[in-house]
Amino acid sequence: MIDAFLKRSEGLQNKFEAREHKSDWGMPYRLFHPETTRKAPLVLYLHGSGGLGDDNLKQLSLGNRFGTRVWLLPENQKRFPCYVLAPQTDRGWIRYDFSQQPAKELPGFGDGARLALEIVEGLRREFHIDEHRIYIAGNSMGGAGVWNVLANRPNFFAAAVICCGGESPDDGTGSAATPLWDFHGDADEVVPVSSSRDRIAARRRAGGHPIYTEYAGVDHDGANRLAFTEPELPEWVFSQRRG
Repeated sequence: MIDAFLKRSEGLQNKFEAREHKSDWGMPYRLFHPETTRKAPLVLYLHGSGGLGDDNLKQLSLGNRFGTRVWLLPENQKRFPCYVLAPQTDRGWIRYDFSQQPAKELPGFGDGARLALEIVEGLRREFHIDEHRIYIAGNSMGGAGVWNVLANRPNFFAAAVICCGGESPDDGTGSAATPLWDFHGDADEVVPVSSSRDRIAARRRAGGHPIYTEYAGVDHDGANRLAFTEPELPEWVFSQRRG
């Protein structure tokens, strides 16, 4: 399934337009435009640590290929035409104290996540985007960013997808009513599987009803490949509607 995905998705990265958002600093991003004149959903994808930088390329490559290209597959665009936004951060999505080494994770809204949402707001004004069907997804470091966004911008997104979300002060209870599908491999040596287990348990205690898929014997990179090639994922995401 993974090999087939890579073959079918080859070249889709070239369909993204290169742009830059000017704010506290410049945040490069890539944007895919669907071939439709009707209102369309938007998927915001927050990359993992392999995408860190400012070249406006790495957030589409390596492990980020799966989370950025799956929405562009011809069969998915035919059924679910959507915009896909892939911003790139050079300092992470959550808040850090960089005076310490390694950098210490801090509570509060991350500057990277905040700028990503500024981009979303700008695109809502520029394009014909369905404001009831804006989605967020992220892998690893980007997964931590998704948890951070849910905690600091509740009830904005129609659904969230997280794979192997990195550790952060966010406990998983933010925007508990937002539909969420979380993935993790129990053999993950980069981000402990307990980070997902604990957040999902806390979210359920807070009244949420997240879907949780744990892959037995699967490591960090393997879970990312499996999560974003789950056959039911696109239909589940696009069936969610805020409000």
